[in-house]
Amino acid sequence: MVIIRRNEDGTIAEESKDKAPLRHPALASAQGMAALADSGKSGFTLFSEIATRVNNAKDKPRKLKVLQENDTQALRQICRAAFDTKIKWAVPEGDVPYTPNDAPLGTEHTLLSQEAKRLYLFIEGGDSTISQTKREMLFIQLLEGLSGEEAKFLLIVKDQKVNNAYKGFTANLVKEAFNWDDDFMKKPTGTTASAIQ
Repeated sequence: MVIIRRNEDGTIAEESKDKAPLRHPALASAQGMAALADSGKSGFTLFSEIATRVNNAKDKPRKLKVLQENDTQALRQICRAAFDTKIKWAVPEGDVPYTPNDAPLGTEHTLLSQEAKRLYLFIEGGDSTISQTKREMLFIQLLEGLSGEEAKFLLIVKDQKVNNAYKGFTANLVKEAFNWDDDFMKKPTGTTASAIQ
């Protein structure tokens, strides 16, 4: 195939022998191929994927890096709900009767990263204006809106058994990744250990 390039006046352009040949804009360059590879991705990372990456990371520095690279307010909320023993869930522990959402990713489901702001509804003391029946119905609706993997992950978070399902995903790892103290609050900056005592 021969590509003929034309000058603005319509004459055929000559390619210089000492320059690299001009590329046709439709032919993919290395940058174009990278962009095409990225275009097939969904553009979001599920919290269940983050947990799996933490599980699969070979050592603690890599596990920390996974959490820090995906650090968002929503991830911090989920981690705190998963590990802070002072947080008590207001929905029953164990299995929940819901129908898993089997829609393909990126189609008909919500994201836990977006729904995390509603988790207060399911925490004791979060919202006392709704009945327990309504709370449980809302929780089932939340689970059914999420992808199947994220719904399973949220159930593990609810039961505070993340480390049982994802090796190395622990309270201490989360505290170190987000610079939290034992109360899952950000450590004060500019203080030393002797000043705290």
